[in-house]
Amino acid sequence: MIPTEDASARKREIEEKLKQEQETLSFIRENLEKSDQLTNGMVSILSSFESRLMQLENSIIPVHKQTENLQRLQENVDKTLSCMDHVISYYHVAKDTDRIIREGPTGRLDEYLACIAKIQKAVEYFQDNNPDSPELNTVKARFEKGKELLEAEFRSLLTRYSKPVPPILILDAISVDEELEVQEDVVLEHLPEAVLQDIICIACWLVEYGRNQDFMTVYFQIRSSQLDRSIKGLKEHFRKNSASSGVLYSPAVQAKRKDTPTKKVPKRPGYDHDLRVRHITDALADKHGGSAGKDDVLDIEIDSYIHCISAFIKLAQSEYALLTEVIPEHHQKKTFDSLIQEALDNLMLEGDNIVSAARRAIMRHDYSAVLTIFPILRHLKMNKSDFDTTLQGTAASTKNKLPTLITSMETIGAKALEEFADSIKNDPDKEYNMPKDGTVHELTSNAILFLQQLLDFHETAGAMLASQESSSSASSYTSEFNKRLLSTYICKVLGNLQLNLLSKSKVYEDSALSAIFLHNNYNYILKSLEKSELIHLVTVTQKRAEGSYRELIEQQIQMYQRSWLKVTEHLTDRNMPVFQPGAKLRDKERQVIKDKFKGFNDGLEELCKIQKGWAIPDKEQRDFIRQAQRRVVSDAYRSFLHRCANISFTKNPEKYHKYRPDEVEDMIEKLFDTSA
Repeated sequence: MIPTEDASARKREIEEKLKQEQETLSFIRENLEKSDQLTNGMVSILSSFESRLMQLENSIIPVHKQTENLQRLQENVDKTLSCMDHVISYYHVAKDTDRIIREGPTGRLDEYLACIAKIQKAVEYFQDNNPDSPELNTVKARFEKGKELLEAEFRSLLTRYSKPVPPILILDAISVDEELEVQEDVVLEHLPEAVLQDIICIACWLVEYGRNQDFMTVYFQIRSSQLDRSIKGLKEHFRKNSASSGVLYSPAVQAKRKDTPTKKVPKRPGYDHDLRVRHITDALADKHGGSAGKDDVLDIEIDSYIHCISAFIKLAQSEYALLTEVIPEHHQKKTFDSLIQEALDNLMLEGDNIVSAARRAIMRHDYSAVLTIFPILRHLKMNKSDFDTTLQGTAASTKNKLPTLITSMETIGAKALEEFADSIKNDPDKEYNMPKDGTVHELTSNAILFLQQLLDFHETAGAMLASQESSSSASSYTSEFNKRLLSTYICKVLGNLQLNLLSKSKVYEDSALSAIFLHNNYNYILKSLEKSELIHLVTVTQKRAEGSYRELIEQQIQMYQRSWLKVTEHLTDRNMPVFQPGAKLRDKERQVIKDKFKGFNDGLEELCKIQKGWAIPDKEQRDFIRQAQRRVVSDAYRSFLHRCANISFTKNPEKYHKYRPDEVEDMIEKLFDTSA
């Protein structure tokens, strides 16, 4: 049972809590009432604001729309005014551009092109908007006038600034000098840079806006003339300076060379060797009244043509590089083809003239003149690849010009070689043309000289012979094949020469002189082959050629030595009387000994007198033949004198014993010496 006091306390506590809760509830009710009042007030305010906002919007939107319409109207007015100004400007273009068009583009190309652009726009406007207006005809006429003046300016700039390339500069560009460690390319500047840019600008306008291709014709005509004049100028420069002063290259290039007091002459373009063609021997020069000057002129002509070929390639390449900057790509090859025609045709014509001259030389049997073809042909073939590359893309007729010339030269050259071989074989045996002293025949020296000059161009000559071979063997045209053909040809010439010399030797009545003649010619041929290295070509097909010539030379020496048998036969024991020492000889026996002495003396004197006028130009061979003959005769004479030493066959021994052995040797030592 709970105590009473505790219950009372508990009751009071509950009452107090209840009172607090009631107070809290009253507070909440009051706040809710206030909140409702505030909410009602806010709703009333918002309703009022919404009403006013709607009123404002209904007032502002019409004003905004009116303003927007006004702005649009203003913009339309501005645009209309601008268009009017623009249209009106087209009507004034002709007047505004009149002065500039009349004065032309010279010196102010950019301003002029801007003026032309205005006129072009006016033309387009009137064509689109008012094609029947007189203003269209006016601006069209002004546009055509402007285009004509641009074309005239294009021609004027090209004509005024296109100059032939100086010969010195061309020679510097094509020269090859192995003394220079690094070959520097010489730049060929055809037009000043500023002028070139103007020309390019005009060309671009004419293509894009002028719808004109006539300027391409103007371009190739002017540049073609300059190309041809450049090459002709080089040729003229060569003729004036090559033979006299030798001043061919510019001081700038000469300064770059490693000069010494004995400086080499710069080589021909593309040449491995600086070879000059000698056409005839000194003997021929004397025969024809001296032709050294003629040969010098011919050498200059050859050098000139060779340099002109190289110059054409270099200049054509330079012209093509220039052309690509001016002419549209799809017209470049055709324009270039036209540009080079005049210079190329002149070069080919000159080449044809060289072939014709060679053909005439063959007809008059002057085969040495054909050698002019060899350095030219070699140079053409060496540069054919560069030539083909340069002419790539041109017409077939253009590209075939050089191969046609090469074929013509190979054909006429091969014909000359064959006819030369035949002429060696068929050279007539004319008694008055034979050397009286048995020395080397002119035919031999000329034939060897011709072959030696072929050696300078052995590859060209071999290919020349190969070009005439049947097509069935064309696949075997190699350097080795050509070498064998040339070797066969040289052996043929030498064989023909040998047969002809043998025939000519029969003109001599004295067999000993005939032997000396053949000996001299065979020895000359052998020494010339060895000295010029022709022997290496000969041995390609004739391995024993050298030995064969030595055998021939030895045979002729033996043949010559037989001429002395009529002298030495008197010194033999034949018919020599047999006697005892101290025994007295009969008259018949004494006469035999006298006849032997007399026969020896007369024979010795006669042979020495005759053979002293003969010639053996080769000192080594001359000494060898003298010594051999001196030894044979001296030994036989000494032996004969020894046998006759104690024989009394005459009261006047000095009448028969005219010469001592050493005197006989001296007489033989003077053989083949016209000055003795």
